[in-house]
Amino acid sequence: MTDLATAVGHALGTDVVGLSRLGGGDVADAFRAELSDGRSVFAKTHASAPPGFFTTEASGLSWLREAGALAIPEVLAVCDDPAFLVLEWIEPGRPRASTEAELGRGLAALHAAGAPAFGREDRRTTGSRRLPNEPYESFAEAYARNRLLPLAKLASEAGALPAGSVRDLERVAARLPELAGPEEPPARLHGDLWAGNRVIGRGGTSWLLDPAAHGGHREFDLAMMRLFGGFGDDCFAAYAEAAPLSPGWEERIPLHQLAPLAVHAIKFGGGYAGATRRALDALV
Repeated sequence: MTDLATAVGHALGTDVVGLSRLGGGDVADAFRAELSDGRSVFAKTHASAPPGFFTTEASGLSWLREAGALAIPEVLAVCDDPAFLVLEWIEPGRPRASTEAELGRGLAALHAAGAPAFGREDRRTTGSRRLPNEPYESFAEAYARNRLLPLAKLASEAGALPAGSVRDLERVAARLPELAGPEEPPARLHGDLWAGNRVIGRGGTSWLLDPAAHGGHREFDLAMMRLFGGFGDDCFAAYAEAAPLSPGWEERIPLHQLAPLAVHAIKFGGGYAGATRRALDALV
């Protein structure tokens, strides 16, 4: 922790006078750092971070923040060696009656800000499994090549899914042009939008953290939000009012949940293999 305090202080041009460990997170170690100028900042580090681990997250946060649609913490410092990321501190608060609806409208605006392609122009990989983010012109090709086919390979190598489920992941990837629904331009996605990556700050404002940002189909974020819960009905209603989804979106929820379920099966095992199988059964 002394090394982290020194590195953070040097990056910010001040001294770290206090460092307290925070809970949560399954990869990085997180801290609240008190600075000699009276500020608090959020800092996290990773003892064995691969190259680009935090710079990818930082670039994703900045890209989402550029849209001006939702509250995204400002990146104050980032470094690959030693690996750390420093963000503005978000003081926790309580939701207001309008918090969920504001999140829904803001998310619609974030998606509408768009992306140059499906994937990432810089081709930075996503997450601890280093999933590719090659840019493509269609969602079907991007979802197949950047998510479903790499995940089928990883699941097979790790024995995380039965052989039949691996084959069906490949079958769904091949059928994406017919399963993906009407064509849409690439949306600016958070990419890992579960409730643990939303913090409610002072005034009831929703802040989004820890993105796997990329250009993708907007139904992906919405399906991820439904996968683990934690978002209110007012959020989805406000989104639908601001940016109605194409007909048949309900039937496509398992398609968009398939990638995160497969990731969880690979990382955590347990019941996620069965959940992946149920999503596949809705598609094949």
